[in-house]
Amino acid sequence: MSIAIRQVSKDFGTFKALRSVDLDIDSGELVALLGPSGCGKTTLLRIIAGLETADHGNILFSGEDATDFNVRERNVGFVFQHYALFRHMSVFDNVAFGLRMKPRATRPSESVIKEKVHALLGLVQLDWLSDRYPAQLSGGQRQRIALARALAVEPKVLLLDEPFGALDAKVRKELRRWLRRLHDDLHVTSIFVTHDQEEALEVADRVVLMNSGKVEQVGTPQQVWDHPASPFVYGFLGDVNLFHGRAHEGEMRIGEGQDGVRFASPEHSTTQDAKAFAYVRPHDLEVRRYQAPEPNNGIAAKLVRAIVVGPIARLELLPEDRSLAGSDDIIEAQMTAQQFQELGLKEGETVVVTPRKARVFVA
Repeated sequence: MSIAIRQVSKDFGTFKALRSVDLDIDSGELVALLGPSGCGKTTLLRIIAGLETADHGNILFSGEDATDFNVRERNVGFVFQHYALFRHMSVFDNVAFGLRMKPRATRPSESVIKEKVHALLGLVQLDWLSDRYPAQLSGGQRQRIALARALAVEPKVLLLDEPFGALDAKVRKELRRWLRRLHDDLHVTSIFVTHDQEEALEVADRVVLMNSGKVEQVGTPQQVWDHPASPFVYGFLGDVNLFHGRAHEGEMRIGEGQDGVRFASPEHSTTQDAKAFAYVRPHDLEVRRYQAPEPNNGIAAKLVRAIVVGPIARLELLPEDRSLAGSDDIIEAQMTAQQFQELGLKEGETVVVTPRKARVFVA
């Protein structure tokens, strides 16, 4: 089932949760709604489900206006962050619940329910736990049971609200891979809400970046990572350094003289001496030892801390000119542990930092 969201707005008192949101989701697609807390992603999910009513706008399922449909008429499955399993029911009865609650005319027989529940428990690889109760399960197992229960009623749309948010990092990673494989098998149109960038980029077919009730960018994980549409998207997707400077006729200047750096910014070829800022990923920074009094053509900084874990070295650097970096002051750089060892850098030493690649925005 395809979903079309048209000009959807929602206010809670004076707080504008959603502002004229437009979005199209293809049939069989797995889409992530990604953004910080309060950006409107859960509100949008609940409006799609029919658990919340939009103040303005429409929701269309496969071209049919479903704005006024109640939850049951929409035929959606919903998985919450905190499982929402019935504690007094066994795993089997939890999964069977939706089927047993169907109107008598469409309710399957107990033998059909039994067969279907065991098939679903097999699908989520937990058939051997059918007689246990939620309290006897791990967090990851509970979430898989919650997903089996949502799938039992054969929903046309599967909605997941921070489905792995309450789990530890290792279990979360395992379930992400498992959810992707399950979706590839079932091809049910699915939307999941997350504030975890890695989760969205790893699992989804497309990512919808949301901020302050609006959609900032929609694209494949590779598209939003490689071509961020706004400073918000660039800053939200992964670690990033922010540098202040000036843009002039296709060139960005950070700092002055030998303790500064200039690089091409062709997208701003017509800009005349304007305040600008550049976003640079930690792995896109070149770090080398400072050599006085020669021109260094870079940003002078002190190596405050080096964190070498496994194959990666993460460096925390304090620029000598504090006005060049963002509000955190610290510049983060990344290189291989081997490169760091070959440079022989020590904490407290002065280095020179040069961006290899940057995205420039004019203020």
